[in-house]
Amino acid sequence: MVLNAKSKYPSRRTYVLKLRGDAHPGALAGRLENLVTGGQHEFESGRQMLEWIASDLHASTEEPPADATESGAYNHRARKEEGSL
Repeated sequence: MVLNAKSKYPSRRTYVLKLRGDAHPGALAGRLENLVTGGQHEFESGRQMLEWIASDLHASTEEPPADATESGAYNHRARKEEGSL
């Protein structure tokens, strides 16, 4: 058995979705939060929600891979010191 080192569901793509109390199938509204970066976005429609996810995924492809940092983990402090947070 060969283990794949690259996760099918990487943590960087983990989100919390909170729907507002007045949301319904025809009018989704709520907030998304990326659990790794802490980025949050409020949305008023399903389209806005999907656009933000697409934008966040695009931003994540521009970040260096995790093994490029000294510790081999996401280096939040270094990014904050560079002013990119």
